[in-house]
Amino acid sequence: MIPEVVPIFQEEYRALRPRAPMPSIQVQFRRFTSLNTTIRLREGRIFVHLSDLLEGAPESVLHAIAHILLAKLYKKPVDAAHNLRFKRFASSAAVIRQTESIRTARGSKRYLGPEGRYFHLDEVFDSLNLRFFGGLLGRPELTWSEHLARRSLGHYDAAHNTIVVSRVFDRPSSPRYALEYLLYHEMLHLKHPVRMRGLRRCVHSREFKAEEERFPRLTEALAFLKRL
Repeated sequence: MIPEVVPIFQEEYRALRPRAPMPSIQVQFRRFTSLNTTIRLREGRIFVHLSDLLEGAPESVLHAIAHILLAKLYKKPVDAAHNLRFKRFASSAAVIRQTESIRTARGSKRYLGPEGRYFHLDEVFDSLNLRFFGGLLGRPELTWSEHLARRSLGHYDAAHNTIVVSRVFDRPSSPRYALEYLLYHEMLHLKHPVRMRGLRRCVHSREFKAEEERFPRLTEALAFLKRL
């Protein structure tokens, strides 16, 4: 437990719930790979886990985090000033650099490799690279997922320079164009990295979306992914 942070949560709790009894509040810093924060209410006690990236954060930022977490826990409106203060902190260049460094160092990836039973991701990547990128896009690590994931069909992990594709595509009933579209989408993340626009992360820029429209069977591919 981090005693110096507890009074901050107590102060924000009292501001949100002036007449309610003060519950027991426990706060711990954890070795997360990002600015993760969690809050739980169990048997009248509040348990908070904060990323150790927040150790040493300005007191005003800790107040903002405490307010946001408690407001969400008790379904209260989040104060705009607190929300803005945390967003400015999280989007600062120094914090972004530190977060990416920690993700690279701590994050673990289990590489199952690009070779599947019916599709080889390296071959699909190289084909798309020639067709859409002139063969100039550097190939990252390509791997199938461990499980038949349906919620996350694919993602590009910039910290580990890895594209992960769900094994749900590695079967004879999956049309190649659907797999190609998914991989093409993740390749666009390689070409168009996430940018900050003020306090917002721009994941799919105008240029990204324009290139995505170039995929020949986009409508069919999106319909197939929706069915999954």
